[in-house]
Amino acid sequence: MSLNKDWNRFLLGESLDDRNIFTYLQGLQEIISNLKPKSITEERRIALAKHHLKEARKSARKMQNELQILEERLNILEESLNEGS
Repeated sequence: MSLNKDWNRFLLGESLDDRNIFTYLQGLQEIISNLKPKSITEERRIALAKHHLKEARKSARKMQNELQILEERLNILEESLNEGS
């Protein structure tokens, strides 16, 4: 029984380090793709959810790029500050 708990803890803990916004978006995409609409209304809601997911992915990519640029600028500022000391 404890081996099973250890295994589950290992599996759950292993994925914690790799989680980011794109992991969550991929999970949502898989969930939405597996939905089977039973009416036209549900079909439209799923289409809207897919569109929102696409926009969220674009925004996340843009934010990630901006973060990378800001981190690079910060590194440059820190380096120039260290050189000036």
